[in-house]
Amino acid sequence: MKTILLIEDDTALRENTAELLELSGYKVFTAPNGKIGIQKAKSENPNIIICDIMMPEIDGYGVLESVALEEKTKHIPFIFLSAKTEHKEIRKGMDMGADDYLTKPFDEQELLSAIESRLAKASILAMRESNKQRDNAEDDENPQNLNQLKNFFCDEGEVSNYKKGETIYRKGDHSNSMFLILKGVVKTHTMDANAKELITGLYKADDFLGFTSFDDNIPYNETATAVEETEVVGISKTYVRDILKKSQDVSLELMNLLTDNLSEIKQQLVKMAYSSVRKKTASTILQFVEIMDKKPEAPLRISRNDLATTAGIATESLIRTLSDFKKDGIIEIEGRDIRIVDLESLRDID
Repeated sequence: MKTILLIEDDTALRENTAELLELSGYKVFTAPNGKIGIQKAKSENPNIIICDIMMPEIDGYGVLESVALEEKTKHIPFIFLSAKTEHKEIRKGMDMGADDYLTKPFDEQELLSAIESRLAKASILAMRESNKQRDNAEDDENPQNLNQLKNFFCDEGEVSNYKKGETIYRKGDHSNSMFLILKGVVKTHTMDANAKELITGLYKADDFLGFTSFDDNIPYNETATAVEETEVVGISKTYVRDILKKSQDVSLELMNLLTDNLSEIKQQLVKMAYSSVRKKTASTILQFVEIMDKKPEAPLRISRNDLATTAGIATESLIRTLSDFKKDGIIEIEGRDIRIVDLESLRDID
């Protein structure tokens, strides 16, 4: 049952109006002056307030001002009820925030219609506010930047562990999932027309992996393999697609990240096409040191085949070049381990 607070100093009018409202299905609280009216507004928290203007203690303007200042009561619809008909008085009440203004003597149906319309409006506004808060809450739960997207992967995704050499996904598999690398190094690779392996990318911890078109039937266009013991967390690309639809900021950050990755790949292709074998070999060693987060003087254990395919040269050419680097005192080789001895010379190789 909706509740009404009626503030009116005229006893007969107050009682008659209260009876009318009760017969119309409302629960009515009454107050004989503004001071008591303010107290009841706070204690009863009615659905609507009907208030006279000219009253002892505190007038109707004072009541409106008081309830508007309280967080609990400021949203309650407020109808002025007064004998004053001057335009400036009506304007004053509306400027202060009153929702409606009825003059005495009023028509019963006019009063009931005003109450019904204001209650309906209040319900609509309350519903909109609730929906807005719910939408805001949902937005708060959705990632708002790239770091939050990574946290979402960790919180909602499925963790998988791979030993060195194990395949995370193969070229041609349906690209149902996207991944975030938690630890380790992953290479992506494919085969050329002569069945020669070509490494297309190297990814380290905190990198995304497996981003393809968001169409459901698009397969992976390359294979991903763990270069060392690796842990990844995967999540359905449907979830990622929904996140990107809801957050423009995440979409832009991810676009910038992928653009940077494309630029790095282009630079790598240029080096593969135009650099000397020595330069390709030196750059690839440095690239693996960076990706695997190794100190330059620490041993680098990486297969000669992976070095060669990343550099875009034949394995035999790579081995001969490594031997030259060793003779020049730039690196040391112990079994499969490579250790950089002269970092500056390795960087300066043309």
